[in-house]
Amino acid sequence: MRDYLLTLCITAAVTYLLTGPVRKFAIAAGAMPEIRARDVHREPTPRLGGIAMFFGLCAGLLVADHLDRLNSVFALSNEPRALLSGAALIWLIGVLDDKFEIDALIKLGGQMIAAGVMVMQGLTILWLPIPGIGTVGLTQWQGTLLTVALVVLTINAVNFVDGLDGLAAGMVCIASAAFFLYAYRIWFGYGIEAAAPATLFAAVLMGMCLGFLPHNMHPARIFMGDSGSMLIGLVLAASAISITGQVDPDALKIFEGSTRQATHAALPVFIPLLLPLTIIAIPMADLVLAIVRRTWNGQSPFAADRGHLHHRLLEIGHSHSRAVFIMYFWSALIAFGALTYSVHSASMWIMLPIVTLSAVGLVLLLLPRFRPRAPRWAESFVPPRYRRRKTAPHSDPDPASAAAEGVGSAGGADGSGDGGPGEPVRVPAGVNGATAIGARSHLLERRKAGTPG
Repeated sequence: MRDYLLTLCITAAVTYLLTGPVRKFAIAAGAMPEIRARDVHREPTPRLGGIAMFFGLCAGLLVADHLDRLNSVFALSNEPRALLSGAALIWLIGVLDDKFEIDALIKLGGQMIAAGVMVMQGLTILWLPIPGIGTVGLTQWQGTLLTVALVVLTINAVNFVDGLDGLAAGMVCIASAAFFLYAYRIWFGYGIEAAAPATLFAAVLMGMCLGFLPHNMHPARIFMGDSGSMLIGLVLAASAISITGQVDPDALKIFEGSTRQATHAALPVFIPLLLPLTIIAIPMADLVLAIVRRTWNGQSPFAADRGHLHHRLLEIGHSHSRAVFIMYFWSALIAFGALTYSVHSASMWIMLPIVTLSAVGLVLLLLPRFRPRAPRWAESFVPPRYRRRKTAPHSDPDPASAAAEGVGSAGGADGSGDGGPGEPVRVPAGVNGATAIGARSHLLERRKAGTPG
């Protein structure tokens, strides 16, 4: 465990230290695209954060290769080299896309080629454990097609969810943490060396995300871009493929005793079929809904829009940070819920906290719809959003005041706005000021209040 933690820390440190210089390079290289209609940020932000994440991946694998207890992974398996080859290819495609905006079909072809490169070097699914049947061996073509499909789906699911500051990196970090615990249990608890590569991949992936998150949390100073989102999606898929199709279920010696006992004991084997899906359940659901929505509207499945889950959270009134943390909550609940059930499957008491936490998550989702107003005597003790609005004294109804309805002042403490002293800025009707898609005059007030006049 100490070697894995050292690898994680080295990966996180290299990623964190390189992100600052990479940001300056992205600005100098002009990798700051124009703000699009579907974007929620207000200022052009540099991309290419995947460069730092890729070098963090290389540093983590290099350190692991020189550790006594982890160098056997490189000596007995070709999977780390396969991962590095596929990651380098998908990272290069992502860098070109961040700079030149390449076509979506070209990116899809590059994802399939990267998956094929990993398959050619041995990182592929060899068999599947099927409940009630046992271990089913796959032919070469079946394993290749299933591996490529899983890699492409995971990459695009992570890419689709990368729409808010810190969202994709945080969700993948949560998923990789759950996967690390599961893979480490298979490797250390059952003594199966074939699970060591997946454990290493999950530890390195956690380090990549943790090192990048401080630069990417709201308000983000740099985006990971496709070079980062496709990279972490590929590493996540490689972890799932390694432990799902490489670990022989018969090595666990669980298909003994009665049928009931064998079924309960086989859950640690069957969970790999579900865990890769549970840890990306929310991104995968977003991907499926986006394809159905765009196809139903007569658009291309690759067309961009503002109908993703995180966009809907902003529209119903959640702030940027709250929407991100709600997505974190649901990702952790699904991933760690499946992990806990695989360990304590015989106890049904584990379902009680899962159901309770699900109810808490639903309340958090609907919180903007049920915003209470505090009584007058308690308004000084609650946040401003729970206070009653004070009505200003009504002046004479001239046309100027009627035209100013729905208009707010963007001025700071001195009453001046961007367009001149006291000049009003129109705020779209029906937009919650706490969201990232509305006017953010409160940010302007904070900035101007701290600047010398």
